[in-house]
Amino acid sequence: MGRAPPRRRKQVAGAGGGGEGRGGGAAAMGTALDIKIKRANKVYRCGEILSGVVVITSKDTVQHQGISLTMEGSVNLQLSAKSVGVFEAFYNSVKPIQIINSTIEMVKPGKLPSGKTEIPFEFPLHVKGNKVLYETYHGVFVNIQYTLRCDMRRSLLAKDLTKTCEFIIHSLSQKGKLTPSPVDFTITPETLQNVKERASLPKFLIRGHLNSTNCIITQPLTGELVVENAEAPVKSIELQLVRVETCGCAEGYARDATEIQNIQIADGDVCRGLPIPIYMVFPRLFTCPTLETTNFKVEFEVNIVVLLHDDHLITENFPLKLCRM
Repeated sequence: MGRAPPRRRKQVAGAGGGGEGRGGGAAAMGTALDIKIKRANKVYRCGEILSGVVVITSKDTVQHQGISLTMEGSVNLQLSAKSVGVFEAFYNSVKPIQIINSTIEMVKPGKLPSGKTEIPFEFPLHVKGNKVLYETYHGVFVNIQYTLRCDMRRSLLAKDLTKTCEFIIHSLSQKGKLTPSPVDFTITPETLQNVKERASLPKFLIRGHLNSTNCIITQPLTGELVVENAEAPVKSIELQLVRVETCGCAEGYARDATEIQNIQIADGDVCRGLPIPIYMVFPRLFTCPTLETTNFKVEFEVNIVVLLHDDHLITENFPLKLCRM
């Protein structure tokens, strides 16, 4: 017996168009919603005016119940799996910390003509009371994010349209000059901590320096490293940037360190006595100026990791202070 051909689903105009309305894609009757921020890099500071246009594109006239634009900024905190059981009381109290929230009605209920409609907007970036516009930061347990959300409400038969767009906040530049804090280091089996069998370690001597552990976030971390001698061949030398996020309240504090990036600065058994440059750029959004508040902290560290051929891992840790100048 032959099989009947599959029936095609009919798409009814005005019935939501397969749920593509969210996110500003093509929806029923081919209506699209978009937010365009005036600055190409989307970076703003406290006290400035965030401006742009909302763009509505449609083949036909659009009937709507009003168009609004909401600006939101919040800090989202969460606990790592290992901390949840320890701080159950805190886990239940982790609510987003609202930094800024403002809504404007752009267009009252009515109709929009076919084609492209652009509606300009302006939001002053001011905070009330003692609140602070923290710098945008995408972490693991701490997330600081600012968004614009445009909502076009429509009748029951047509799906509401929503478009969300992130903008970036940079903290205000610190006044005055940054005092450099150079650090010299020497790594030998005797200087290492948390070593169980120190006697079994091969002999080595590694010297070097970091030009400053007080770092301007827009400038690279720099320095130099020299393997003076090492009994075992060197396999690899790496720079590891680590974020240390602390969430807490009266019940207690949970501190978690996670890797942001790992850069290999040497591969294989390097020449003894040869200076190896240390150079690391701080990644945008995944780092921010060092931050300490009542409920959370964001700090940074760098590890110099030397891997020897017999799988001995040598790690030297340096706390960093990042700031924006």
